[in-house]
Amino acid sequence: MAADNKDPISLLYHITRILNKTPDLKQSLYNTLELLSKSQNMVRGTITILNPFSDEISIEVAHGISRSALQKGKYKLGEGITGQVIQTGTPVTISKISQDDRFLNRTTARKAFQDHEISFICVPIKKDKQVIGALSVDKPYDASFSLEEGEKLLSVVAAMIATQVILLERHRIEKEKLESENERLQAELKKKYRMKNIIGNSNKMREVYQMISQVAESNATVLIRGESGTGKELVANSIHYNSLRAKNPFIKVNCAAIPSNLIESELFGHEKGAFTGALHQKIGKFELATKGTLFLDEIGSIEADVQAKLLRVLQEKELERVGGNKTIKVDVRIVAATNRNLENAVTDGLFRDDLYYRLNVFPIYLPPLRERRTDVLVLADFFLEKYARENNKEILRFSTPAIDMLMAYHWPGNVRELENCIERAVLLCDDQVIHGYHLPPTLQTGQVSNTLPKVSLEKAVAQLEREMIIDALKHTRGNITQAARALDTTVRKFSYKTGKYDVDPRRYH
Repeated sequence: MAADNKDPISLLYHITRILNKTPDLKQSLYNTLELLSKSQNMVRGTITILNPFSDEISIEVAHGISRSALQKGKYKLGEGITGQVIQTGTPVTISKISQDDRFLNRTTARKAFQDHEISFICVPIKKDKQVIGALSVDKPYDASFSLEEGEKLLSVVAAMIATQVILLERHRIEKEKLESENERLQAELKKKYRMKNIIGNSNKMREVYQMISQVAESNATVLIRGESGTGKELVANSIHYNSLRAKNPFIKVNCAAIPSNLIESELFGHEKGAFTGALHQKIGKFELATKGTLFLDEIGSIEADVQAKLLRVLQEKELERVGGNKTIKVDVRIVAATNRNLENAVTDGLFRDDLYYRLNVFPIYLPPLRERRTDVLVLADFFLEKYARENNKEILRFSTPAIDMLMAYHWPGNVRELENCIERAVLLCDDQVIHGYHLPPTLQTGQVSNTLPKVSLEKAVAQLEREMIIDALKHTRGNITQAARALDTTVRKFSYKTGKYDVDPRRYH
């Protein structure tokens, strides 16, 4: 909606509406320049921002300038009129730019108006007393137009958009820092699939990246430790695709998902007729992974008899199919993963100590999300962009209460739970902003979601019990026995409570 160019109050009112109603920072500035163009007969307008680290000034938002010309609009502090305005903090108005030799015209945008005289106004954008950028406009020369009044009006507009410019520059700096750090980390991992799907910039994740880069090109066996949902499979992918075996097969086996009576056949293969139902010869995962990498997820769940045969393959590099007597040589690198405490399993006699030492050549520990809080928002932004794109939604950001909720939660399900949480929020959101009430109830509190209920003590206790039961089931992936042990109660009491609160443990398998 264009404002009346004879009514500055109307113009400022419409700019205020734009800044308050448009959640996208950059789009709000574009809309402001467009409104200035319509109401003030502006042929071009730019918002430039000073990079405080490099003293370089670049055009961040522009109207009436092509994208290619915009890329050329970079200046040093004090260079050209814009550089001088930002350096001195003093506005500049020029009646006819053809009569001023300070113009660099680096964007070459004014060539299209070389037959028409142009007036120019440039005012600083300030945060308190510090100049952070400049707002400038080109207008067709008009002898009756008061440049002094135009400068005053533009100075008010510059003050109005200062907050948006500050936030935009802050986001840009953070983005540049993140991109720079990611480039450094990715340079250490030379293959094209190195860290593509691993998100995180915390100190603990940097240690993980460093360990991946150290072990990837070797043939050493790797044991990835960490809670469920921390991204162990992504680390296994990075190790393989950054290794000398990257062009060869990468075979994955979830040992916990295969029945104990079939795991041996799955790993080593079987001959025709080896057992009832073995109608054809089957090649096992070890053979399929020849010259490549075999990823054994949930290695702690395999039974003792299979552990013995697995140890032989790791030591001798050979195997025999189930029902066969032919020895088959294999050249396979093993990457294993577990969320169990294998040391306790060895002590309890549930896991062979010799196999444990064979697997634990190069351990990599993946920290739970609660130990790398600085990665929560980075991951949340990544998943927001991913699922907004998949669902054809234009969701730009999280509200402040939603951010507080994400940062306060303890994430027992780690990155997997966070991803599911953001996917759900995207599906529920019909706005450009994810609010607190879009997040799952387990993240919500009355203070941040503004839904604090008045409940009785009995209901409050019941709600707490239900949440503790759900958290325990998330931790144990639906294992009732382990969940009951974690809450220091009996399986009978735990099962009674799950029925009482309508909690189905199968949902958390």
